[in-house]
Amino acid sequence: MIKNFKWLLLVSLTFVACNSDDEVVIVSNSSDGLPLTAGSANFSKYVALGNSLTSGYSDGALFIEGQKVSYSNIMAQQFAEVGGGDFKIPFMADNIGGFKINGTQFAGARLASSGGAAPIPVSGTPSTEILNPAVVAAGPYNNCGVPGAKSFHLLSPSYGSAAGIAVGTANPYYVRFATNASTSIVSYAMSQAPTFFSLWIGNNDVLGYATTGGDGTDPITPSAGAAGVGFDATYDALVGALTSGGAKGVVANIPYVNTLPFFTYIAANPVPLNAEQVAQLNPLFGALNGILAAASQPARFQVLKVSSSNPLLIADEMLTYDATALFADALQKAPFNYPAQTAGFLANLYGKARHASNAVATRDYILLTAGGSIGTTKAGYPATNSTIGVTFPMEDKATLTAGEVALVKTATDAYNAKIKAVATAKGLAFVDSNALMSQVSAGGFSANGFTVTGAFITGGGFSTDGVHPSPRGYAMLANKFIQAINTTYGSNLKGVDLGKYRILFPKSL
Repeated sequence: MIKNFKWLLLVSLTFVACNSDDEVVIVSNSSDGLPLTAGSANFSKYVALGNSLTSGYSDGALFIEGQKVSYSNIMAQQFAEVGGGDFKIPFMADNIGGFKINGTQFAGARLASSGGAAPIPVSGTPSTEILNPAVVAAGPYNNCGVPGAKSFHLLSPSYGSAAGIAVGTANPYYVRFATNASTSIVSYAMSQAPTFFSLWIGNNDVLGYATTGGDGTDPITPSAGAAGVGFDATYDALVGALTSGGAKGVVANIPYVNTLPFFTYIAANPVPLNAEQVAQLNPLFGALNGILAAASQPARFQVLKVSSSNPLLIADEMLTYDATALFADALQKAPFNYPAQTAGFLANLYGKARHASNAVATRDYILLTAGGSIGTTKAGYPATNSTIGVTFPMEDKATLTAGEVALVKTATDAYNAKIKAVATAKGLAFVDSNALMSQVSAGGFSANGFTVTGAFITGGGFSTDGVHPSPRGYAMLANKFIQAINTTYGSNLKGVDLGKYRILFPKSL
């Protein structure tokens, strides 16, 4: 036994001696423990194109600390470990948010949590002046993300024209740093001869429609059409330009809007009713359902209960049958016998109204910004029986109905198919942000001992505007981009620790 022990000791000492000059070193700042490498990518000149998500927009505003934790800036900091160059950002002038044009304030301060109630604007007056030549002179900037930009805006040569702000053909955020009035965002980025790019665009092409409740003021960008009009040709033109100099890059697809707290926080059935209210409302809505049934139309109104979870009454402009004339005629006849004026009023009120659905397959979404009107009195009417969401339908722009959600989903799926196809054809890294946000919304994404969920305010993934990520949410996204880059280009960049990023920005910064 002693002989065997001595033999084992001799072997072990020999092994150590043979390897003392070739010691394995574990690198802590790489994803695989091996020495850091950029792989086949070249990060020396990185430019980021996109919209508010790329810029670091958060809490309903663009401000310095938010810009610092954009996913693009977090990525640039990791790129610096493997030869990445400076990443210049067109920083706003303060942490208040908002801006002025020629001294007149146009956009308000950022939002902050009020400790239980609805978020409120922080105190202070925005000091960012859009028409400040010093900002242009300090460029060019690597972060070309422009809040509000749609896909085709990145190709528009007039998007940075100060003269176009008033007529809606230009964007103040881009005007602020654009080289001149006739340079498109993609041309601005290409003027820097990028070696690597990120492109995350298309969100606003459907989000604008969704956040206006599909009321028609902000239509969905069609997939088909020429570059600068249709999404598909526009995306081809953007990626074609960005890769024309040999640059590699990473692109991301578009999340479904109904994974965002802006649409999911307010349930479709939050109405509390007592016995007296139920006794008043059920006969009215039951009568309207009876009139519809007589015309071979499906019921639109639910049986209300003494409960705290009754459905909201909403306007639905997508209803294929306008019952206004039907109701007006029937309500003047037996057994109702309403005067013509009363029958006409009720018909106009309920002719294209229905109760909202909270069922998974047919859910209607109530916009976060409409929450303050629920249960209030309709302006110009007496307080009795004039309650918004109960006796008066919520406006069409206050809700995203199941039918409108279907239109958004169809467009999103088409965009995402195009983005994936282009990424594959061009050999670009691809981020499935749709899958990530669906995971966050469904149950949460876990990393570094933290779970990021889609819960409004408390979930850690979204800011107080319910649309844009929190600092931790942006860090989560940056890590997903980095993973995709590592997979495609053979780099081994390490993601950031989510625990080092705040859940929300405080009131004071």
